[in-house]
Amino acid sequence: MWRRRRGSEPLDGFAELASTSLAVWRILNEQERQRLVELGSELVTQARWEAAQGFELTDEMVVTIAGGAALLVLELGIEQFRHVHSIVVHPRAVTLPGIRSGPAGTVTDTPSTVIGQAEHGRGAILIAWRDARRSARHLHMSENVVLHEFAHKLDMLDGTVDGTPPIDDPALSDAWVRICTREFEHLRSGAFDPVLRPYAATDPGEFFAVATEAFFGRPLDMRSLKPELYGVLSSFYRQDPARRFDPAAQGPAA
Repeated sequence: MWRRRRGSEPLDGFAELASTSLAVWRILNEQERQRLVELGSELVTQARWEAAQGFELTDEMVVTIAGGAALLVLELGIEQFRHVHSIVVHPRAVTLPGIRSGPAGTVTDTPSTVIGQAEHGRGAILIAWRDARRSARHLHMSENVVLHEFAHKLDMLDGTVDGTPPIDDPALSDAWVRICTREFEHLRSGAFDPVLRPYAATDPGEFFAVATEAFFGRPLDMRSLKPELYGVLSSFYRQDPARRFDPAAQGPAA
């Protein structure tokens, strides 16, 4: 089993691996690329990385996951992942027992097959490599397990999973609650949503994680069809991913 423990040296060749493993790399400008490498390298060294089920962990896996997670905190800083202490990579989806939330407020104890999981507090993050690799290699993805699970860790920073990460600005906080509540209730009504996948209706925590996936994976659609939701997410993450996808915008540095 390959492990990279806290306090280890940064992984060599992070930028080179990121450039081939992360589709988003090609639409980032040079400053964003440098920041992603810095933050991703910090996550590599601060967390304990493990391969489950006798799976062999490679540098490509570590960079793909750490680089994807770094995209979330590009303007927030690595301290937002201060409770990320362990990352366990599985080869594929995992079947887990236990009681969990189901669609539309239901609860079930049926074993579930998951491609990712974020445990509360300083608990581990579980990632299925097959799914992480597939989503990392495509720009326009409405489902991204790395973004989803690390978004949960941001949500958990205040001790609760309620779809609202810590927000210092009272005006943004008020707008966040108003807009996200409206969008969540729209989904819970069973209405079709052109941007957010149905899993967002599970509970507020899943709403935030799914909305984060769409914000980074389908930003042009979200900006066009859900401008207020795009606005509060942009203010929170301090990023404008639609700018990167917009062909009218200036292209990234070579």
